Amino acid sequence: MDPAPRPFSELPADPELGVPVPFACGTAGFGGPRDGSAPSVRSLDGRRVTQCALSRVCGVCGAGLGRPIAFLGSRLEADRNAFHFPPAHLSCAESLLDAVRGLTGGVLGQEEDVRSWTIVTTAGFEYVRPGKEDLDRRPTFQPNSVLTG
Repeated sequence: MDPAPRPFSELPADPELGVPVPFACGTAGFGGPRDGSAPSVRSLDGRRVTQCALSRVCGVCGAGLGRPIAFLGSRLEADRNAFHFPPAHLSCAESLLDAVRGLTGGVLGQEEDVRSWTIVTTAGFEYVRPGKEDLDRRPTFQPNSVLTG
């Protein structure tokens, strides 16, 4: 089976948490973590994050994006208008939210538990790479025309 795109129901399961591992976290046998471990919903694969940004593909299923574009993240990310998890189809973001809600520990690029998840929809975004002076060295996705949030 081709590793991407994959319907949500066919995503591989995280070996620790048992939830689907989205495209942006890596996929076993194709672009998994560089250390050779199994892909996990706990961490983002930087190569995949960049691929999602530059190729405009969904961070969950790996298929091309249309509109609206959805961003899944913490309330803090929404308030800052800067998300770490790549853009997704709205239906993919909703399915992923259902899967990760209630998990403890950082998941989907979050460094700690997320008490309040949110989905923000937009028509476009900017991919912002960190500068030398930025403490957080992870790139962010900044919606530029928020539709809902």
